[in-house]
Amino acid sequence: MNERLQGIEAFAAAVEAGSFALAASRLGRTRSAVGKSIARLEQRLAVRLFHRTTRSQSLTDDGQAYYERCRRALDELVAADAAIEAGRHAPVGTLRMSMPALFGRVCIAPLLLDLARDHEGLRLDLQFSDRRVDLVEERVDLAIRSGPLTDSSTLAARLLGHQWMGLYAAPGYLARHGRPAHWQALVDTAGSHRFACYGHDEQRPPSWPYHDGATGELREFEVPARVRCDSLEVLAASAEAGLDITRIPQWLAAPAVAAGTLVKLFDEAQPYGYALHAVWPSTRTLPHRTRVVIDTLAARLPALLGSAHPLPRSAGR
Repeated sequence: MNERLQGIEAFAAAVEAGSFALAASRLGRTRSAVGKSIARLEQRLAVRLFHRTTRSQSLTDDGQAYYERCRRALDELVAADAAIEAGRHAPVGTLRMSMPALFGRVCIAPLLLDLARDHEGLRLDLQFSDRRVDLVEERVDLAIRSGPLTDSSTLAARLLGHQWMGLYAAPGYLARHGRPAHWQALVDTAGSHRFACYGHDEQRPPSWPYHDGATGELREFEVPARVRCDSLEVLAASAEAGLDITRIPQWLAAPAVAAGTLVKLFDEAQPYGYALHAVWPSTRTLPHRTRVVIDTLAARLPALLGSAHPLPRSAGR
C-alpha cells in the first residue's frame, strides 16, 4: 500500500512540476526513483499516463483523468492530517514562509522566534527575499506581501496591518533648509529641498503618494530625488546624515526618531500606508501551525507598525 501511494505522489508531483527531474527534487528522491515509481504505477494500471519524448512529457487522456482523481484524493489526505493537527493544543511541524527581506528581519522574525521558543514542536523554514514567490509552485505555506494583491482563485489572504509612511529628516537638515508644516508647503518649497527616494526604474520618475489635507484626495508628489535606490536602510541613513528628506515606513524610522537623529516633518491628516497581508494557498482546512502564526502576526504587528489596535480575526481574500 505504501508503494502504491508513493507512485501516486510521484505521478502527481511529475504532473505539477512539469518534469521528472523537478518532481524528484521536490520529493527529495532521485530522478530514476521517480521514473521507476511511475513506471510501476503504469504497469499496475495497464495504461500509459504520459506521452514521453526526449524533450518533453505530456499527459495522456487516461493520465489527465487519473491525475484529477489523484489530486482530489491527495488533497483529502492533507486535509485529514490538518484536521488532526488542528485539534492539538500546540502548533507542530514545519512551516515554510517567505517575506520581504528587511521587513521580515526587523518585524516578523522576532515574533516568529518568540513562537518557536514557546512551541518546541514548531519548525520554521524562513525565506527573506523581496522576490514575489509562487506559493503553489515553490511549496511555500505562508507569505507576507506588501501592497495591493492580485486576484487569485488559488490563494487566500488576511490583512495584518499597514506600513504607514512618514516624511523624515535630520534636525540639522531642517535647521538649514526649514521645516514644512504640511504637504502643500513641502510641494511649494520642493525646489529648496533635497530628497532621497526609493526606486529603481529609470524610465519612471519616482513619486510619493499622499492624501490631500483639505480634500482627502490621493495625490502624487513627483520627487526630484538627489538619492535614489532600492534600499530603505540606505534612505534612512542618508536622511540621518543630514543630506535630505526621505519617506520611509514608521517602523523603520522609529529607532532614529527615539534617538533624536531623525525628526518627522509633520503628522499627515490622513496617513498613507501599504497594506500587509498574510497569503497562503487555499485549502479546506488550514493547518494549526499556519493559523497560529497568522493570528500572532495579526495581533502583534499593528503595534509595531504604528497602530495599537489589533485587527479582527476574520479577514478574507
